Amino acid sequence: MILVMKNGATQENIDSTAKQIKDWGHDVSISKGEYQTVIGIIGDKQNLAGKPLQALAGVDKVLEVSVPYKKASRDFHPEDSIVDINGVKIGGGHKSIIAGPCSVDSYENLILIANAVKKAGATMLRGGAFKPRTSPYSFQGKGEEGLKMLAEARKETGLPIVTELMSEKDIDLVYQYTDVIQIGARNMQNFALLKEIGKLGKPVILKNGIASTVKEHLMSVEYVMSGGLNDVIICLRGTRSYETAMRNTLDVNLVPYIQKLTHLPVIVDPSHSAGKREFVNSLTYAGMAVGADGAIVEVHPCPSCALSDGDQALLPEDFDYLMEKIDKLEPWNQKDWNKKLANMQNSKLGNK
Repeated sequence: MILVMKNGATQENIDSTAKQIKDWGHDVSISKGEYQTVIGIIGDKQNLAGKPLQALAGVDKVLEVSVPYKKASRDFHPEDSIVDINGVKIGGGHKSIIAGPCSVDSYENLILIANAVKKAGATMLRGGAFKPRTSPYSFQGKGEEGLKMLAEARKETGLPIVTELMSEKDIDLVYQYTDVIQIGARNMQNFALLKEIGKLGKPVILKNGIASTVKEHLMSVEYVMSGGLNDVIICLRGTRSYETAMRNTLDVNLVPYIQKLTHLPVIVDPSHSAGKREFVNSLTYAGMAVGADGAIVEVHPCPSCALSDGDQALLPEDFDYLMEKIDKLEPWNQKDWNKKLANMQNSKLGNK
């Protein structure tokens, strides 16, 4: 349930209304837009039966919210959220390209990649220190040694670092080094892990599961946000389907669709979707063209030497070309189009 405050509602109105709702035993989420403020009520709405919500100071409308992902819902927070990572902004019109190796393999390679992607225009550096692998005999990552290398690369380039967290036992270690926590497909529904990271205040990139639905993905986002964290970035890395031509199927329709449902930034992962280097650039371009807030891309100077996922890693020169193309791209703005459609609809209704 949400309360839409009147235009011109004072801060005193907002504070007193929020206090009353809390006194009734509910949490609130306050979202201030350019013209209006929305107060989201979190909890069992049945407990509010008979309460004079419409009569609270400054309240204009009382609306029901049907979706179960309250904090992530655009109904609760009509304006786009902007996640700020050490000065790098993503969401609300700010685009961010995250690039780097799938796994940190050597200091020399990592520094080379970090400098190359920064020069090309990347805003953050990705790199795996702990790697979830299908086979227990495959390379599992360098652990703390890899995290230390990432920290050195950040020191040299100034790029914030993104790395994957796989286990609750590694939370303290990973949080010590990284700027953004990545939660991968296999852990999208590791609810114990999601609840823990939601309490700790570090920005999170949450990928969709191997065959998850949009609702399941957003409910996992809600687990993180229910712990108190608002800085969540939704990542689409494709899903496993009947089609085997590519590693996964990335449905770019989901970018504007999810942006309609939620205020959080939405990015794409073309590397894990394509699984093949030759298609990563075009898939990145497609995702950005439909309005994604960014992309996370794998880059390596010697893909055949990479310790994991070399087949889908771009060469630095490939990444240069991609960034040149993206820089010239005027992405689709679904929000502006929705406003135009609404105006057209209102105009038609007025002419009847």
